[in-house]
Amino acid sequence: MDSPPQRRRAARHQQAAPGDPAAPRRGPSAGRKQPITVDAIVETALGIVEREGYASLTMRRVAGALETGPASLYAHVVNKEDLDDLLVGRLCAEIELPEADPRRWREQLIEVCTRIREQYQRYPGISLAALAVVPTNLETLRVSEGLLAVVLAGGADPQTAAWAIDALLLYINAFCLENSLIDRSAVDRDELPQRFAVLPDSLPNTKRYATELTAGTAQDRFEFTLGLIMDGLGNPGTVTSAMRR
Repeated sequence: MDSPPQRRRAARHQQAAPGDPAAPRRGPSAGRKQPITVDAIVETALGIVEREGYASLTMRRVAGALETGPASLYAHVVNKEDLDDLLVGRLCAEIELPEADPRRWREQLIEVCTRIREQYQRYPGISLAALAVVPTNLETLRVSEGLLAVVLAGGADPQTAAWAIDALLLYINAFCLENSLIDRSAVDRDELPQRFAVLPDSLPNTKRYATELTAGTAQDRFEFTLGLIMDGLGNPGTVTSAMRR
């Protein structure tokens, strides 16, 4: 038989999560400490990621921040994967989705993807959690549903739209992960053109087009790649040809 947290996890994937019962604290300080609930665990975990990065997030680290032991967390969260699922779902819950408009579908797609990116960038490395979990959380699926509706409104066939959503989310996750790593890098991006300019002649194009290779803001590059994906949606034979191969 599944344990109570596992049953609650399954329920979260089927309907809006009910209020999570707080685990009672024991001991002389019980009345002064924050009750252990799913919400408390998620908020504490997000705080750790925001301050220290996703690499610092462990069940033991969350338990310590809540002044309890890891076993107390497992009464509410099945494991680290379940916590990751909850974290991504919480971020997705804050994303507003438009009503799909065939006349504005490209603009809407950029807007939603930018909102997802902004949410992930608030929490360095959190996109690793998004990459690792199977999207079954209702809030995560709500965002996927919104993206799918926008792409379908743009005229894509269902199979093309489904694969396009997968590509878009994969790109957003990779973009955010790369930026979280760049922020910790010792390489100054402003130095790259000068570094490329003194490369050996065996790399002629990299030397010649150093300015182009390093041009643009993060937003410029983000929207450029989204544009490439959206341009591909206009080719109805793309998915059919790929499936035949």
